[in-house]
Amino acid sequence: MTQQARASHILVKTEDEATSIKKRIDGGEDFAANAKRFSKCPSKDKGGDLGWFGKGMMVPEFEQIAFTEEVGKVVGPVKTQFGYHVIKVTGKK
Repeated sequence: MTQQARASHILVKTEDEATSIKKRIDGGEDFAANAKRFSKCPSKDKGGDLGWFGKGMMVPEFEQIAFTEEVGKVVGPVKTQFGYHVIKVTGKK
């Protein structure tokens, strides 16, 4: 079986927005609530949850975080072609 990861993210346009949201989460705010409020991705309706994915299914910058960081870790800002992400690794199998 191939390795899979599960992650949630918050996608915004600027690095400043992503940094500000990461600070809120680091300060104890709920990740999903911030995703619903700020994310520009349709996944915001699910609290930013992208579900399970294998290698090669996400852009490289995003995938790097999902497969290398420990479960529960919140990372960001991470720049991709889509904008800036705050990423929470939620599972690995």
